[in-house]
Amino acid sequence: MKLRIKLSPELPAVLRRHPSIVLAGIGTLTLGLWVAIIGSLWYVHDIVVAVPAAEELRTISSMDQATTLFDRADKPAFTIFKEQRIEIPLARVSPHLVNAILAIEDQRFYDHNGIDVVRVAGAALSNLREGRLAQGGSTITQQLARQSFLTTEKTYRRKLTEIVVAARLEGQFTKDQILEMYLNKVYFGDGLYGVEAASLGYLGKPASAVTVAEAALLAGLVKSPSSYAPTVSPEKATARRNVALGAMFDAGMIDRVAYDAAIKEPVTLDDALRRGEAFGQYFKEEVRRFLVQRFGWERVYQGGLKVYTTVDLDMQKTAEAEIARGIADIEKRQRGKNSDESNPLQAALVALDPRTGEVRAMVGGRDFEQSNFNRATQAKRQPGSAFKPFVYAAALEQGFSPGTVITNLDDPIMTLQGAWVPEDEHSEESSMTMRAALRTSSNRAAVRMLEDVGIPVAVQYAKKLGVGSVPNVPSLALGSGEVTVASMTAAYAAFANAGMVQTPILVRRVETTDGEVLFETKQEPQQAVSADTAFLMANMMADVINAGTGASARSTGFRLPAAGKTGTTNDYHDAWFVGFTPRLATGVWIGYDQPRTIIGGGYASVLAVPVWGRFMAAATSKDRPEWFKAPDNVTSVTICRLSGKLATDSCNDHSAHGESASSGSNVYTEYFVRGTEPTESCPVHRRILPSPLRALAALVSPGRVSDSSESAPPQAAPARAEAPAPAQPQAAPQQEQPKKRGFWGRIFGGGGNKK
Repeated sequence: MKLRIKLSPELPAVLRRHPSIVLAGIGTLTLGLWVAIIGSLWYVHDIVVAVPAAEELRTISSMDQATTLFDRADKPAFTIFKEQRIEIPLARVSPHLVNAILAIEDQRFYDHNGIDVVRVAGAALSNLREGRLAQGGSTITQQLARQSFLTTEKTYRRKLTEIVVAARLEGQFTKDQILEMYLNKVYFGDGLYGVEAASLGYLGKPASAVTVAEAALLAGLVKSPSSYAPTVSPEKATARRNVALGAMFDAGMIDRVAYDAAIKEPVTLDDALRRGEAFGQYFKEEVRRFLVQRFGWERVYQGGLKVYTTVDLDMQKTAEAEIARGIADIEKRQRGKNSDESNPLQAALVALDPRTGEVRAMVGGRDFEQSNFNRATQAKRQPGSAFKPFVYAAALEQGFSPGTVITNLDDPIMTLQGAWVPEDEHSEESSMTMRAALRTSSNRAAVRMLEDVGIPVAVQYAKKLGVGSVPNVPSLALGSGEVTVASMTAAYAAFANAGMVQTPILVRRVETTDGEVLFETKQEPQQAVSADTAFLMANMMADVINAGTGASARSTGFRLPAAGKTGTTNDYHDAWFVGFTPRLATGVWIGYDQPRTIIGGGYASVLAVPVWGRFMAAATSKDRPEWFKAPDNVTSVTICRLSGKLATDSCNDHSAHGESASSGSNVYTEYFVRGTEPTESCPVHRRILPSPLRALAALVSPGRVSDSSESAPPQAAPARAEAPAPAQPQAAPQQEQPKKRGFWGRIFGGGGNKK
């Protein structure tokens, strides 16, 4: 059968009369053909250009990874990321999770070459019915291509490009390699990328340990993470999980028993990846700043570094809880008088190991979300009397001793502004030993000691101890310089570390994902003071906690041997307490960013010491009681508290007075660096008519007279004297309040500086 088209007999005549019509038609057809050809070539060219080159395809396995910060026990504590991802090999992914992903995303993954023709055909029919791109029919390889190189726009051009890229990937990588990359790249919602981060972030366990139901839950999130995330909608997440379980059952990946059990399993969430991040944000931020400065933003946020820090999360949580409690207690006492939302009460705490400098806990303020300014490391404040130990340490280095009697306390100090007698609310004695001066926090004694030692010498030792540059003025003894909580804590830690200063460190080691060590802390401690001086300072400061201005620490439940010092600045602007055991040094500061009175009469003993004591009680609860051994060059001698000379029987026979009245005795055993111990007997306490037995004893041992009921101490200690741990306080806690002058002070000390 032939098809015949009958043309009008007049057509040839018309065409002959109008040849331009013929030419125009031919031209139009030709132009249309060329436009179609050029358009098709351009479309194909555009797709080809969009396809990554072979070299770029090889980089597909490189992906942004979160940097993980581990605690001191090498357990994950914090993460820093652009994309929250932890890359793992396919072998570390549970078979349940692999099956769940394949069942719901690409059941013929191991059978196709990147394009599932059956699935594409089904998607095409659905799209024709809908009149739009409702379904994509993408395989796992196509999804990987889209996630790595393309956009998510739903166009035919992007779809064709995706197919080309998928085919290229199938030719360049094995199926297992493609599946591994996909499992590490795919987004699961809630900021979690890859199966490991998703499993830890949602379920609190690694991807290798998920159950069938948990695997189906994670697999169900891939289609629409924002809709199905269990943190957003547990109901939708459960329903989607059940769809995945049905797909697994239909594909023969699980049997009926496993399916029924998984359907009944409740969805239980546990964020092991970020649950620790409710604490330690000041610590984390300090580490982040260090890492970015050293390695750059891109490597820190996208490079998947493994950072091994020094933080102890239990201590960190305790520190934050006690700082919050301390602030709340103070604000309750203020009764709203000092409330100022623009300048709220702040506090800071640093706890570190004095032997290594490793920071175990750091609190830089009352609320990191309100202010990320770190008052532990960035704020400089006057330390008040907490600076006095540095003056006395300098004195010990110059040959003074804890038994040195500091005299003429009522005499003015000459300054450029004229004669000056420091206010002294802690004692009215006109003379006292260095030990008593430190325990009672006497301002006059500290300034007098500074004058005897020399301001430049004290400044030098403060710098050696790491507190920084301080002013060359007499008020330096009272803490007129400015320091940070971190530097003060590290300086005090030197007294617990044989005089060696350790720089506070937060990072032990940094590694790549492959285990290459990029950075490792190598401490180079500096000998700031001698081991002898460190021991003597620790021993003297133990009195502060046992019966001095820090004694309120004992009422908090803290019982271990310890040493420390309070600090209260003018007008009660700052409250400090820094103290240590052999294993932990902690500094606490309380005050305002814009200095103002915290509370009237707000001494550190009332504000800072309780916070320190409660934290230390919890932080050292598993530590055994221990104290420092005296160095070989340290000896012990029994002296008179009033004169600082060798004690006689008469020293004990006289009634305790003045400073010694609080201890109940004029006589005590003091430690000295060999060569600085007294050799003369006390000139103050003498008997007019000594008994014959005592006279005989004096002839046998001139200069050392002992009561028959108490044996005299040896002139020199054994080769290695064992220092007793500080005793529990026997005297009432030393409050920071004015004292009345004792009897002997009134007789021999001259006029007092009364307030």
